Amino acid sequence: MDVTLRNLDGMLLVLVRVSAIIMVAPFFNQTTIPRRTKFFLSFFLSLIVMNLVDYTAVSYNGMLGYSILIVKEGITGILIGLGSSLCLYILSFSGHMVDMEIGFAMAMEMDPTTNIQTTITSTFFMAIFMLMFLALDMHYFVIDALFDSYQLIPIGGAKISPSLYQIFVKFITDYFIIGFRIILPIFSCILILNVVLGILAKVAPQMNMFVIGMQAKVFAGLFLLFVLMSLFPGIVDFLFEEMQLITKYFTQSMAGVLLMFS
Repeated sequence: MDVTLRNLDGMLLVLVRVSAIIMVAPFFNQTTIPRRTKFFLSFFLSLIVMNLVDYTAVSYNGMLGYSILIVKEGITGILIGLGSSLCLYILSFSGHMVDMEIGFAMAMEMDPTTNIQTTITSTFFMAIFMLMFLALDMHYFVIDALFDSYQLIPIGGAKISPSLYQIFVKFITDYFIIGFRIILPIFSCILILNVVLGILAKVAPQMNMFVIGMQAKVFAGLFLLFVLMSLFPGIVDFLFEEMQLITKYFTQSMAGVLLMFS
């Protein structure tokens, strides 16, 4: 790698895409990771990428053309990182729906990794997902996607195609379908419990079903969450496959490849 002022503009373009992916991709985008760590990780990954791509062949017309290239590389990195992080919102949605059913939605808390208000079960699901994310070396998938993006999308070669709209529509569809499939056992059991409590309220109107129902839902919900944990590895594995699929769609769309949704 020949570092000179002549090819410094190409190096900066590489650094922009790599930094955008690191800032948005799961695990790397957490606020608990210091910004200096993210910067140096992006810098050293950029040095590796520079040995694998031809950044000296970048051409542009004036400062405006170079600014457009920087914006395109930044958008490319953000979309690739976003494709791998979107699936995390499915677990957050499922946890929020579970808490609404068992009564934990009233206890909102601040998630220190994202700095947003979330429910207890959502934070619990996200924490387990991140542990499995690291244990199964899925953070290497993010780095592999970073390097593979240069095989399909050369520097300055990203195309914002209408197929991005189709990808977002597919994700929103999968967002609700997968999210409700995760909580379906809990939702079904709580629905049966509500029916039983409704019948008891008619049979014995002197009983305070509001107080009994809240306690029963909490105990039933905690038991069902305990049972759900045995199925959680399969859920996480399915979400990993969805993460790889969405990331591949984003990369192929910006590369101008015709997408075939399954």
